[in-house]
Amino acid sequence: MESIVNKSEELVDEFSFFEDWADKYAHIIDLGKNMPPLEDHWKTPEHLIKGCQSNVWLHAELKEGLVYYYADSDAIIVKGLIGLLVRIFSGQPPAEIVHADLSFMNQIGLQQHLSPTRSNGLASMVKQIKMYALAFQANKS
Repeated sequence: MESIVNKSEELVDEFSFFEDWADKYAHIIDLGKNMPPLEDHWKTPEHLIKGCQSNVWLHAELKEGLVYYYADSDAIIVKGLIGLLVRIFSGQPPAEIVHADLSFMNQIGLQQHLSPTRSNGLASMVKQIKMYALAFQANKS
């Protein structure tokens, strides 16, 4: 299993290849396009992330002590952003997700280049990912 730190470093390296933000946005869009589709039965109000301008659905499962996330959005950039987070956090132990360092988002430049509403939505996505992990961690102990 690759750690959150290693996955984050790989993502920062990947984004460092792009010279400008138009290319980085294009890469984020590609990440969204390459996500497996979320099954329709998870596209429910209970799975909608509050605080996002677009519809973003997030489902999580605990399998053999690791949290797996499945997500989708009706907005292509937002789908790429949630895909980026799923890539980093899926397949990790709940405690590591809860305590994960999020500096990779600043290193990529997300905070500086997203609109305020998208930044708020990204924060809501991270919060929901961590809330699922916290719930799984609490149920384990």
